[in-house]
Parts: sequence; C-alpha cells; structure tokens
Amino acid sequence: MDHHSFARPEEAVATHLDLNIHVDMDKHRISGTATYDLERNGGDSVVFDTDGLTIEKVTLGDGTEAVFSLGDSTFLGRALRIALPKGMDKVAITYHTGPGAKALQWLSPAQTAEKKFPFLFTQGEAILTRTWIPIQDSPGIRITYDAHVTVPPELMAVMSATNPQEHSPDGSYSFRMDKRIPSYLIALAVGDLGFKATGTRTGVYAERSVVDTAAWELADMEKMVEAAEELYGPYRWGRYDVIILPPSFPFGGMENPCLTFATPTILAGDRSLTALVAHELAHSWSGNLVTNATWNDFWLNEGFTVYFEHRITEQLYGKDYNDMTSLLGYQDLLATIAQLNTGKHPEDSALRLDLAGRNPDDGMTDVPYEKGYAMLRVIESKVGRPKFDAFLRGYFEHFAFQSITTDTFKTYIRKELLVPDNVGMDLDQWIDQPGIPPDVIIPVSDKFNKVDEQLALWSKGTPAKDLSSSGWSTFEWMHFLRHLPVGQTEKQMDELDATFHFTASGNSEILAAWLEQCVKNNYTKAYGKLDEFLTTVGRRKFLVPLYQELIATEKGKALAMKIYGNARPNYHSVSTRTIDDLLKWKSETVKSEK
Repeated sequence: MDHHSFARPEEAVATHLDLNIHVDMDKHRISGTATYDLERNGGDSVVFDTDGLTIEKVTLGDGTEAVFSLGDSTFLGRALRIALPKGMDKVAITYHTGPGAKALQWLSPAQTAEKKFPFLFTQGEAILTRTWIPIQDSPGIRITYDAHVTVPPELMAVMSATNPQEHSPDGSYSFRMDKRIPSYLIALAVGDLGFKATGTRTGVYAERSVVDTAAWELADMEKMVEAAEELYGPYRWGRYDVIILPPSFPFGGMENPCLTFATPTILAGDRSLTALVAHELAHSWSGNLVTNATWNDFWLNEGFTVYFEHRITEQLYGKDYNDMTSLLGYQDLLATIAQLNTGKHPEDSALRLDLAGRNPDDGMTDVPYEKGYAMLRVIESKVGRPKFDAFLRGYFEHFAFQSITTDTFKTYIRKELLVPDNVGMDLDQWIDQPGIPPDVIIPVSDKFNKVDEQLALWSKGTPAKDLSSSGWSTFEWMHFLRHLPVGQTEKQMDELDATFHFTASGNSEILAAWLEQCVKNNYTKAYGKLDEFLTTVGRRKFLVPLYQELIATEKGKALAMKIYGNARPNYHSVSTRTIDDLLKWKSETVKSEK
C-alpha cells in the first residue's frame, strides 16, 4: 500500500509509457499525449496520479473516447479515473501542464550561464512527476518508456534514457528506456547544451560555456563505473552520463538513469567534490536497480547508496578520504537527530518511517542516508567485508528491477546472511526505533585529529598565518569551519578571511560553511557574499542551514526575509516548499500586504 499514490495497481497497472510531448519555452507549458499499455487484474477502471494537469481527453486503444473523472484536490493532487471496457488494455491521455507545475523549473536566459537561451529541467522525486505527466506515481510501480519530444530548434532535449550527443536541426528528439523504472526517475532537461565524453561510456552535458570545465572536473567518471562494477556486478544501464544544470537545481544530484542531474556547485576547480558523482552512480544499483517500494522505505535507496559511495571513493582515493567523508556524514546525522528531537516528529530518526498524510519530502533528511550507512557498517564489521560484499552483490542480483519493502529486506538479510553466520544484530532497533543504537561505529579520522590540533592552537591565540593548514583538502577545511570556537570576534573573522580567503572561495562547500559561521558571529562584512550566494544557488542543503542561522535573531530574520523575497523566484519548488515553511513565508507576506 502506497499512501502517496491514488493508483490501484491490483486492478490495473501501467507497464509501458509512450510519451509524445511539445515543450513551449515561451508559455512555460508541456503538452501532448501519454499512451499507456496496461496489465489488468480486475475491476473496470484504471487510476492515475495528476497534480495541476489539464486533462483534455482520454482515448481508448480502439480509438473511442473514454469516460474519465478527476477526484478532489489534495496535497497528493487529483486522482484520474478512466473507465475501461472489458478487454481494453491501452489508454491515451491528452493533457497539458499548468503554470505552477512543481516538477518543472523554467529558467529565463538571465538565470543561465550563457544568458542567451531559456532552460528547463524536471525534478520528479518524490511525488512530482505527476505534475508534468499523468502517471501512476509510486516507486512500487515500474514501467518502460519511449518518448518523442519537440523543443525550439536552437535547444537540445535530454532525458533519463538513451540520449543524443548533437543538436537536432528541427528540435525533434526520440528517447527509449527499455528497463523498468519507477516514475520519479523519468526526467527531462532542455537547453543550449553541449556534450563531451570522459570515457567510452561516460560523458558530460552542460551549457556550452561550462562543458569543458565540467568534463575536466568529472574526469574520473569512467574509473568510478569500473570500480563500482568490480564491487557489485555489471552496470546495467548502457551509458553513464552527467548533466550539469544551472545553480537553481535543488539537490546535489539526482540519479536519473543513464543521466545524473547535478548541481554546478560540485565544480570546485580541484575535483574535490566528485564524491557526489560516486553517490549518484551508486544509485544505479541501490535505488534504480533495487528501489524502495514506498517512501516509508526511502532508507533502502539512500543507506545502501551512501555505503556503496564510500566503497567507490575509498578504492579510488584511499582510506583517509573515506574516513573524513564518513565523519562529516556522522556529524550531519547527529545534528539532524538533535533537530528532529526538538521538532514535531522525533520519530523520524527511525529508518522506516510512517509518512501517511504527510509529504514524503519530510522524510528526506540525513537519517536515511547516514543512519542507513551506519547500520550497514555495523553489519560489515560483524561478518567481514568479503562476506558482506558477496551478500550485496547477491542482493542486487536477486532484486534487480524490483521495488521492495523494508520487511522484504529484513527477511532476505536474515535468511541469506545473519542467521547462517549466527550474527547478533538488533535489526529491529536499528530500523524501527528512533535515535542511534549503542553498537554504532563512530568514524575516526586522523586527518581531522590534526585539524583539531590547529583549532586548539587558534583558540589559544596562535595567528591564522601560523596554523599548519598547508595542503588541506575541502573536507579538512569543512571540519575546521564547522568547529570554530563559539563567539569569534570581528577581528578574528577578519584575520581568518584575510589569511584563507574564505569569502572569495570558489568551493561551494567551504564557502557555505564559512558563511554559516559569518551569520553565527554576526560578521556583516561577508553579508554581501551571503546575499549573492543565497540568491544564485538553489541547492537546499546549503539554503536551509543559512536561513536557519539567520532567523535565530530578529535582525537576521529581517535580512532573511529580504534576501528570500529576491531569491525565491530563482529556487525550484522543492526548495521553496522547505524555505517557505522555515520562514513562515505565506503568513509573513500576507501580513505585509495588509
């Protein structure tokens, strides 16, 4: 049972989508027809999810018009119910999107790198694909798809499928995804794109002025695919490409099959932030190949992927690298659980969630990622890496192209690993109880211990120029900035910035960590950069902590509201939903209008 979909797959379930659409960049509208092959199991209708779509007509496979109805509007959208005569197993839905389609972000030329052409991208996870395609929008329902997309001839379209590497002169593109995927992984981007290969089956799409930089930054993609295959079996999706989107993209990356969507904030100039690509690549096994059946089981996607990501990066970049990123993740987990414990849903620090009646985005915290990873690390420590690797390879093979529940996983791992190896492990505590169990393995980093020594010297008055920070990686700087002593003076902040040039950093992780400290310490000299960063970058991971720090004081709250008022049009709906709630934006704007 998926609480976040109106679909009734036990009666009729879609098996293949043939999508024929036109993208109108001027009117900000997608229009066309979604034709479905159905598998019927009983009942006299099929139900799809929609949200904000105008349904123009529905045609049956024999060419006759179908009787259909739309249900009441809820936060899940509206159910589209189509009557099916006996034996009918095909329907075609003609529709167009509305102006507020939450999955779609339409960018003006001014919001792009080159400032010449508009841009569009979609973001479907968790339940937003229904805002641009009428679809059975549940991760437990998997389909194949073909698509024909027309766009203005000066632009290129790419999807989570087989992709072109050159512009089509007439703006017409065809796509095929012949593997069964859940609806949230159907994705589209349209812009003035270029392509550059990084290997025999890897490459980068980006705006033309960005593509060379992106290809250099992501030069290790082919090595990552090879490392992943050595661990857990063949890559099943043909090509693995990445598209670098404009900075308003709300996530670090999105694992759309064949074509990861990624934020430009990973382009640090030193290849230091490419662990994100390892994470999205790992989703080609955990998430895309084996998928959570409902959003309550989201940890099955993300916990496994974080574990897999660490294994890839450790193999490529060494143990120190892995120790640092593991400890940063654990720090994020502790901070998230502390925050959940003071909020409405402290129970959300369990791995398996109960999100009925809530937006599934509420469950997309650091918990499924980092607590899921922590649990798998405990299991690995109990059985040893070789045995755990063999288990995971078998797990991905056994459940390939299936969507599973947490209970299915628990039954499988007990049968295949824990019971045969007589492993003492309180799986139920890890999965169904809030908080962190006592057998957690706390990551340790020798590199961070050395950073802590320099922090201690700084707190005792050692000048910044005398700190031993030469050759520090992005992660060491992040740890340093996260752990600056409370109550830095303006003089101390001046000294740090003059020595290390944080405000001018081109590394988004370092800059975001520094700006957070600037807000905490009321270092107003960096507020111009803060305004610029919050206005141009839409990545929710960076936005939330900065706005949270700002609203901790009345003066900061006023600044947050001012910045957000200007920045909000640059953000995707995934980010605005979160920040609107954080700033109580609706009530504030209504109040100001009165």
